[in-house]
Amino acid sequence: MQIDKKFSFGFDFNACKSCGGKCCTGEKGYIFASIKELEDIVKFLNMAFEDFAYRYVKKVGYKFSLLETPYKHGYACVFFDHGNQECQIYPVRPKQCRDFPFWEIYKDPKSWDELQKECCGVYQLTKEENK
Repeated sequence: MQIDKKFSFGFDFNACKSCGGKCCTGEKGYIFASIKELEDIVKFLNMAFEDFAYRYVKKVGYKFSLLETPYKHGYACVFFDHGNQECQIYPVRPKQCRDFPFWEIYKDPKSWDELQKECCGVYQLTKEENK
């Protein structure tokens, strides 16, 4: 269980095993990573940085994003294992991925319904948990 006092919900990471990777799949977008995060992934994969960047990274303005691949009716992170429905770089995934579902957009209570569709691991905090 994970709680961030800035949010009105908690997160049970045990639900990840049954959701099918909804946070790794969906609409086209960006999976931003810092140079340090890219270097950590390269080390984890035991690849040359240049080969890794050429195969898995795109430049977006002054930022870098992991590539996406077509998946079902949308897209998936290039490191989402479609068969096992899990992240192949989980121990070194970018901060954007580590922070989910605690993203600024979900601080607004109006986004609760959208977040529940995206993540089956979120739950409303009780008054005691939110202290």
